[in-house]
Amino acid sequence: MDFSQVISDLTKHTTHSVWMFQPEIWLCATIVAVLLVRLFGLHTWISPFATSVVGCLGAIAAQASMIREFSAGLTAAPYFGRIEFFDGLLVYDHVTVFFRLFLLAFALLLLVLMRITGVPDRDAASDVFPLILGATLGMCLMASANHLLVVFLGVEMASVPSYALAGMLKGRRRSSEAALKYAVYGAGAAGVMLYGISLVAGILGTVHLPTMAMRLSEVAWTAGGGEVMALALGGLMVMVGLAFKLSAVPFHFWCPDVFEGATAEVNAFLSVASKAAALALLVRVAVGVTHLPEAATPSPVQAAATSTAALSVTEASVSLAAAEKPSDEAAAVVGADNLSPVRTFVSQLIALVAIITCTFGNLAAYAQTNIKRMLAYSTIAHAGYMMMPVAAAVALLGDPGQHATAIEAIGSLLVYAVTYLFMNLGAFAIVAFLRNKLLSEEIADYAGLIRSCPTMVVCFVIILLSLVGLPPLAGFAGKFVVFVSLAKAQWWLLVVVAGLNTGLSLFYYLRVVRVMCIDAEPESRGPVSFAALSPSVLYAVAVTTPVVLLGVLFSYVIDVAEAAVRQLL
Repeated sequence: MDFSQVISDLTKHTTHSVWMFQPEIWLCATIVAVLLVRLFGLHTWISPFATSVVGCLGAIAAQASMIREFSAGLTAAPYFGRIEFFDGLLVYDHVTVFFRLFLLAFALLLLVLMRITGVPDRDAASDVFPLILGATLGMCLMASANHLLVVFLGVEMASVPSYALAGMLKGRRRSSEAALKYAVYGAGAAGVMLYGISLVAGILGTVHLPTMAMRLSEVAWTAGGGEVMALALGGLMVMVGLAFKLSAVPFHFWCPDVFEGATAEVNAFLSVASKAAALALLVRVAVGVTHLPEAATPSPVQAAATSTAALSVTEASVSLAAAEKPSDEAAAVVGADNLSPVRTFVSQLIALVAIITCTFGNLAAYAQTNIKRMLAYSTIAHAGYMMMPVAAAVALLGDPGQHATAIEAIGSLLVYAVTYLFMNLGAFAIVAFLRNKLLSEEIADYAGLIRSCPTMVVCFVIILLSLVGLPPLAGFAGKFVVFVSLAKAQWWLLVVVAGLNTGLSLFYYLRVVRVMCIDAEPESRGPVSFAALSPSVLYAVAVTTPVVLLGVLFSYVIDVAEAAVRQLL
């Protein structure tokens, strides 16, 4: 056995994997830098904000550099390939790129928002910014997970910092209560999810998603029995963890209380970044276990095994995940049609949760008097909308002739996520700006604001109307592509439910518009105004502008989204 060749191949493999992990490494380095600055008392001279912004920009630049190298053919792997790295624990494809850039761009916008609002203050920034970057790191892992252990690791890495962020206002009882509830509910959901993973792993003998699909295709579903019941139970338990991150009914109960107790800035993070990462993870798991890929780009270790016979034994002992992966010949023998029961179970489960989540969120939002609680139920409802195309796509995976429609369905989710970023970030940003002026987050205290701060109110009205889904705004574009994909997939029940819920949401969004634009100003309230070129107004306008533009130019986003999704199938 040529051990020097083995070591050389493993070194190349490790270097390759680390290279694919560049954006996450930038985030890790930034977290360490901010903490070291705080440790040595240098945070009064070196701004945690500036350090965090540089780290986010570095991660974005690293990802952009990777894209350029792939497209220029400077690497061994083709640009349109699906590449598994770290021995199959993670996967690099266009979906990974999309959500990495999505999460990093949002983190950058959130840091700017926090600098403008002054929450957290300079002393607390050294503690809060590493939490935000750490949670973003976990969310990037969620978006590229190819293994159920990484799924669990990513969920926990994203959740634990979020618990601390929810209790950021240490002197307020409601904030501490929110953090405690979030942590308790999160711990329970994580335990259930981990037990579900153990059940699935015990029966299938693997937690590598493509290999799970192959093993599931070999299960005798018609025979029934304990194995099938245990797999169904394990799948339900895994869904509990995903539903918790999505704040999907019936695992939504933490969301309104946490949103009310936490700051609006943290709410923006939880409602956009956490939701997007959870949706990416839902797509990874749902598609991963219900679809047998026709071919996959081998890792460098696997490629070396084909040319070095002696490496095969060593590789098996070094890389469990790589050893689990099926060969193309084995995958060809297995009938993809035997995954039909799995696809039916997964798609119907997601569709049922989506319908209940969407309907409950809109019904509960109508009775809210606190703007943050109302927006919390709004995010619950929007999670239901965004889960619907995933259900439709999974159901279509069994028919190769419907792959284009499945790609459109998941692509519509990515389009919705882009529009949702600007809508919800803008909504919570304006809530934060008004909170600093009004010292209140009750909807009734917004009465007559159109007379004293018209620019801010106009931006808020545009965002609220976009959240409804009225044309020609971004929210309409997001819902339109989702409705079209559901119609093409002939999931008419989801189309009807989504349409009725859109009409229902009109009432509580317009109630806020009426209070701000029609109701009289209370005499007890002092003057509320923003300078025309203040950072708050400029930020609100900057975030609202894409809400308007994406309603007209959404075809470009559709092209990018569908190109990203195509590799999944």
